[in-house]
Amino acid sequence: MNYGGGFGVNFMFDVFPFIFMIVFLIILCVVIINLVRGVGIWNKNNHAPVLTVEAAVVAKRISVRHHHNNTGDSINHTSNSTFYYATFQVDSGDRFELAVSGSDYGMLVEGDKGKLTFQGTRLKEFKRN
Repeated sequence: MNYGGGFGVNFMFDVFPFIFMIVFLIILCVVIINLVRGVGIWNKNNHAPVLTVEAAVVAKRISVRHHHNNTGDSINHTSNSTFYYATFQVDSGDRFELAVSGSDYGMLVEGDKGKLTFQGTRLKEFKRN
């Protein structure tokens, strides 16, 4: 039986698996790309030299990401992720931002000067002068 238009119900059942597979493959590709990117950054940091330089804390910032999930049973789940960053300036005037832990973030104060030890984009230690 044809329900208006040029397409029948069977057409929708024939096309749905194809559309579902395309969407699934797109999501799978995005997940794989993010995993490869994360492993690449992790590997690059592991192979970077551990450096210690004189530096000053010039800025701090927080990034909060909100996640909303609906399980389909009328229950909404909300979660938040907080990421902490500190910007350091070395004697040459160059600045760079490192991700830091929440406890390190709380201990850093803008204007602090000291020895910064880092590896790639990872803060290892900051000792005030």
